[in-house]
Amino acid sequence: MTYTQEQQSVTKSLRLLCDGFKDDMASFIYQDDQMNELLMELVSSYVEMNIPVIDEDNRMELAMMLMETIRISAR
Repeated sequence: MTYTQEQQSVTKSLRLLCDGFKDDMASFIYQDDQMNELLMELVSSYVEMNIPVIDEDNRMELAMMLMETIRISAR
């Protein structure tokens, strides 16, 4: 399948938009409360399944420490 000149122009425009907005989008996602809740849920599940910390308070503390190491960035 070959792209027409119009399709190539649209694709180029979309790539420019993507490049222009990717950092702002990453910041938006990182600051959203839903994302923080989801990350905490996922990190807590990871700790529970993979790290043998018996004490629930310590497990939660470790999950919070791990969550603080996560950074969302656009490449």
